[in-house]
Amino acid sequence: MITKEATKEAVKEGSERTFLHLAITGMTCANCSGRIERVLGRKPGIYRANVNLASKRGLFEYNPAQITPEAIIAQIEKTGFGAMLDDKAHQEELQVAEAKAANRMRWELIISAILSAPMLLGMMAMMLGSEASWVHFVHLPWVQLLLTTPIQFGIGARFYRAAWASLRAKAPSMDLLVAMGTTAAYLYSFYNGFLGGDPTHLYFESSAVIITLILLGKYFEERAKNRTGAAIRSLMSLQAETALRIDNSQSGQHYVEVPIDAVVENDYLLVHPGKSIPVDGVVLSGHSTVDESMLTGESLPVDKGENDLLYSGTLNQSGALVMKALKRADESTLSKIITLVNEAQGSKAPIQQLADRVSAIFVPAVILIAFITLLVTRLTLGEWSDAIMHSVAVLVIACPCALGLATPTAIMVGTGVGARQGILIKNGEALERVAKSSTIVLDKTGTITAGAPEVKHFTVNSQLIVSEAQRSEILRYLVALESHSEHPLAKAIVAYGAGQEQELSLSSSSKSASFQVENFQALVGAGLMGIIAEERYFVGSPRLMVEHHIDLTPFASLIDRHESRGETVVLMSREQDLVALVAIADPVKESSAGAIADLKARGIKVLMLTGDNQRTAEKIGEEVGLCPDEIRAELKPEDKAKIVANLQKAGESVAMVGDGMNDAPALALADTGIAMGTGTDIAMESSDVTIMNGDLASLPKVIKLSEMTMRKIRQNLFWAFIYNVIGIPFAALGFLSPILAGGAMAFSSVSVLLNSLSLNRLNLDRLGKDKK
Repeated sequence: MITKEATKEAVKEGSERTFLHLAITGMTCANCSGRIERVLGRKPGIYRANVNLASKRGLFEYNPAQITPEAIIAQIEKTGFGAMLDDKAHQEELQVAEAKAANRMRWELIISAILSAPMLLGMMAMMLGSEASWVHFVHLPWVQLLLTTPIQFGIGARFYRAAWASLRAKAPSMDLLVAMGTTAAYLYSFYNGFLGGDPTHLYFESSAVIITLILLGKYFEERAKNRTGAAIRSLMSLQAETALRIDNSQSGQHYVEVPIDAVVENDYLLVHPGKSIPVDGVVLSGHSTVDESMLTGESLPVDKGENDLLYSGTLNQSGALVMKALKRADESTLSKIITLVNEAQGSKAPIQQLADRVSAIFVPAVILIAFITLLVTRLTLGEWSDAIMHSVAVLVIACPCALGLATPTAIMVGTGVGARQGILIKNGEALERVAKSSTIVLDKTGTITAGAPEVKHFTVNSQLIVSEAQRSEILRYLVALESHSEHPLAKAIVAYGAGQEQELSLSSSSKSASFQVENFQALVGAGLMGIIAEERYFVGSPRLMVEHHIDLTPFASLIDRHESRGETVVLMSREQDLVALVAIADPVKESSAGAIADLKARGIKVLMLTGDNQRTAEKIGEEVGLCPDEIRAELKPEDKAKIVANLQKAGESVAMVGDGMNDAPALALADTGIAMGTGTDIAMESSDVTIMNGDLASLPKVIKLSEMTMRKIRQNLFWAFIYNVIGIPFAALGFLSPILAGGAMAFSSVSVLLNSLSLNRLNLDRLGKDKK
């Protein structure tokens, strides 16, 4: 949590903020994670402490000038838990620690079950009226004491340690309830059996069986939690451990197998069929098909040849490829995806705030209810044995674990399902907001259209450009200017120029002395400007030319003709004269019309925002089922952001979908920013959700995933609340024995986990068919 004092301190000092990811061990319930957040959140220099019970991870935002990672870890350990850096270097150590803890819990469960079984069977046999000698033997006080004591104070010591740590931190936990309840049953039985009480009222088996059942529930809970993290583990398994580097020397070419971390930018690598692509790179030679399903969710392999991009973690299927590394392993696409999914699974949704508030006061409230139950039952029934057993049942059945697991487990599974489908969700808050979207705003280029435009027509102003040599020179100038831009239209023009004349490759156009571009400026959302041979050139939309008082008359009819076909017109001016026109067509994605129809069928308002001209925008809108009043054209980036802001002021929950740098302001401002993975890095960094395959058909899947995850969270919270609302009164009135209460408590968390895990069966391709 972020404290006001820490925030003020950070603003006042202008301090640096650094993030620390930790793996945390020893947490058993929501109060445990809440305790760490409260204690760490009060420490100077810590601005945010976010601890996730389900993933057993913590994210801490701190000022390194005031506190160190070692001090944070020490404070967590002082609070009663274990902590270590959650990074690649500590993964093996963490796995060993978790394996040891799981193995220890398994053996404790087995021993506890063996010692508890005779007492449980004896109790059942006596209830059935058995007079067998063994039944009387296991009911002897000294026999039950011998069987129970190792469970109570040996195996059950974990509850005492955790209870004491929670009391020291002034945040009582579920362990305190278990320790109090089982200790009360044990001590009361000891008094009756050995200190002059009624020897027929022994409840040793209650304390032993309660601890055994709780351990059994915790064991199943840990196994289920591990399944919720299966998505991140499967992603991590895709990372290659080594790469085959090509080293050239005087004696010839050598292949050296090196650790993946040793690969640096511009290394040459050989990737054999059946091997994972080690890092992001580009194909230098060879041809193959590559399985990119982990990246895009698409099952069909993609053909790869010279100059095609390769992504880490994807699988080379059929042929050997020689590639050049473009990034280090820790900067690769897969590494970013793993980090994003890990952070999303460790985040909290706003709906969890209610559960956190309830959990914080739950344990003290239960202790009070148990004490009242003890007094009222003693006064009404006149028996201390009944009063103690009723209060023990209240202590044991009330567990905030289910409340604490309700939200994070569903988020972990939901974001994992999304990752497998090529949908990356940054955090739980974004996952919750998507389902609430009432208006979805779509960019045109790269979102509704393919984002792979082609030049359909190039012409020059015949009044100024009279020879073929002059035409060629203008095209070279145009390519030289556009080669400085990353816009899809610029890339289409560069590709067209290269195809027209072989010498118009990027290297010869932009780097040649005769075509040196000076004072280049990208006019975001409009075009560009640069100086070549001491003359100023503008390249961009007709609107850009009008803004700079350049007469459109020479191309007026051509502009009208191409825009009526739905083509985008790019003009080029030299000083104040128009010299060239380029008509570019960007085909509509096949899935766009269906996706928009699905969104509208859900009652969501859909708008298209574009910097393109009105006629082209309306033509594209007509193809995908949008009306003229659902289209906003000729917009600058700031115009898109203003439209989003105005929609929000009108009470709309806005999701913005885009892929370009000019979409970044609107993506950041929208309630939910959704970026196409085929677009620019800045768009993805500004967004809350990334659709890796760039297919608009995945947008309804995002909404469906959000809806179903939120439904699971609401179900989990309902059952967690209703379980305690019904269970505590039943226990207080004596309708539940402590043993039944212990069993119910142990499996309440497991039921919540299993409900969350059912999201794994969600079929996002069957839109609208999973309502039941």
